[in-house]
Amino acid sequence: MIKLGAVYVLAGLVFGAFAVLSAMDRNNRKRFGNAAFWALVAASFLAGDYLGDLGNGVLVLALALIAGLGLLGLGEPATTSREERQALAERFGEKLFIPALTLPVVVAFGVLVLKPATIGGAPLLDPKQATLISLALAAVIAVGVGLILLRQPLMSPLQEGRRLMDTVGWAALLPQMLAALGAVFAIAGVGELIGQLVTSYIPMDARLTAVAVYCLGTAGFTMIMGNAFAAFPVMTAGIGLPILIKQFGGDPAVVASIGMLSGFCGTLMTPLAANFNLVPAALLELPDRYAVIKAQIPTALPLLIANVILMYVLAF
Repeated sequence: MIKLGAVYVLAGLVFGAFAVLSAMDRNNRKRFGNAAFWALVAASFLAGDYLGDLGNGVLVLALALIAGLGLLGLGEPATTSREERQALAERFGEKLFIPALTLPVVVAFGVLVLKPATIGGAPLLDPKQATLISLALAAVIAVGVGLILLRQPLMSPLQEGRRLMDTVGWAALLPQMLAALGAVFAIAGVGELIGQLVTSYIPMDARLTAVAVYCLGTAGFTMIMGNAFAAFPVMTAGIGLPILIKQFGGDPAVVASIGMLSGFCGTLMTPLAANFNLVPAALLELPDRYAVIKAQIPTALPLLIANVILMYVLAF
């Protein structure tokens, strides 16, 4: 059975390749800082289970030290120039979308076909992680399709991936780190503490007030954490479960689903959600790295207000 560990190995090998390519980039005066940073990230994926809590903690501190000391710098990978990319875009036109469209097709195939498949009575994919495994498989296949379609060198995906990671820098790890922090907060009882603080200053006798605090609080905490999956369990443990569900009798499914959507509204408005908001700006080579956030705010705010209304109407 293929488990999530295979995805970790794949990710570790990719980051390891970034480290090697960074070390070989003589045009980057901070190449060894980049190499050390991505090598540590690779080690976390490849050997995280063997390092233990203390080892992984030291690894994270080393990553923070490298980034904090300013040892990361933008490299100069072997890639195409802006003029060459423009020529390729004009040459291939809409065919450029084929690798991107390959992703959802392969993921759907993995979930619908590979997930229920068995070999010798055992599942082919770990049923609990089938979506993530299918996504990793889709990424590999999409890269292959892109290489064949665009007739690029075999090293181009790694060089372009390194260019993207160097552009985003340490912020590329924010989702992973903040998700882990959210789990720590949940275990430490931060949700209950937030609930106590909120109820101490804001009267929760009115249902609309409680709904607004929960939705707006989840969005706000997401903006701080950079990850709705980190903020949601904290706010739900502090406000959603004890007040909206137990006190007011709200439908858990409606409260949880709209609460998570409220968190995603916060995701649209924070640079800490680097994979959603900074990576697209880097991919599109936008002069303003916060342009994506600025474009999303007019959508996020009305949607957040709509979530408050929907939860108030549908959850009770």
